[in-house]
Amino acid sequence: MSQTARGPVSKNDNAFELASYYVPNGSRFFTLVSRYDDVLADVVKRPGYKAGDTLKLILPFLKAYGVTNRAMMSYSSQNVLLVPGVKEMLRFVRSFMPSFVVSTSYEQYVRVLCDLVDFPFENVYCTRLDLNKYRIGDEEKKRLRELAEKMVELSTPEIPKGAKTIGDLPIEQQETVRRLDEIFWKELLKMQAGRILNEVNPVGGVEKARAVQDIVAKLNGSLRNVMYVGDSITDVEAFGLVREGGGLTVSFNGNAYAVREAEIAVMSENAVVTAILADSFNRLGKSDVMRLVSEWSTSTLEKCGLTPSLKKRFFELCKERLPRVEAVTPENRERLMMESASFRKHVRGEAIGRLG
Repeated sequence: MSQTARGPVSKNDNAFELASYYVPNGSRFFTLVSRYDDVLADVVKRPGYKAGDTLKLILPFLKAYGVTNRAMMSYSSQNVLLVPGVKEMLRFVRSFMPSFVVSTSYEQYVRVLCDLVDFPFENVYCTRLDLNKYRIGDEEKKRLRELAEKMVELSTPEIPKGAKTIGDLPIEQQETVRRLDEIFWKELLKMQAGRILNEVNPVGGVEKARAVQDIVAKLNGSLRNVMYVGDSITDVEAFGLVREGGGLTVSFNGNAYAVREAEIAVMSENAVVTAILADSFNRLGKSDVMRLVSEWSTSTLEKCGLTPSLKKRFFELCKERLPRVEAVTPENRERLMMESASFRKHVRGEAIGRLG
């Protein structure tokens, strides 16, 4: 039995949007912390740190600006932007294989999302959070707000291609990393808010890989029967696990990190195309999906034995132009990384599209 583990369901970056709404100059604040996250996860490879831990790093500051569980739920429910076709895609896929959502997002947002797309929350792995249980004093709130104001004045890291150490960054950005190291791993850990950093465990990086392993164990399955769809640096370890286990890895409107690790790159404004890949994977297996992708065309899709109702809906949505679907190879990887990153900005907006 095949299984899918899926990430890209909405156009939102909920944590980015929460920071932008509640923190002064919050979009720059979040972008800075997110790039710092990329440096720690992909360049420095800080022990015990994983991609996606941005979501715990920003929490003391959200708390200092008055964010609560209820506020997160309320904001999320009013600002969800679903990927077009995602509800249909999930319904189709769930009709022929077990499906799970593995997301770095906070559970408050994911609960709202599940209600909108009729997806069972028990089939979700996400960042569990009870922000209300943490108490910080007025002086600490004041200091956190002061730090947030100072942080946005720092130079935002831009990771050069091939960077292996912090020394490969420009001097000014090296100073940014050092200052953020002091804030997060020295000053904040001495505060009451440091408890948040110690206790919240975002589902990114290795946690996504562990989620996939847990799904496979629960279903008494095999990694070779897993199709994993991701779009960011938080999916790198899960991509590696599934790929090495013989499963199928798909980047859906992914950034450079996702395309670098995936076997198929999809660029589409509608999510139903991933149901096409899942249907073929479930019926025929990985090798036939790769063959389908290598011959991607209307005529090939007409002849490949797709589930009739799915095929009908797909062609209704894509009657003018097929989504771009391409196998990632050493020869085209760099091109696809750039093209997918550009398409990502087109469908999700420049600010969110630039995040790791």
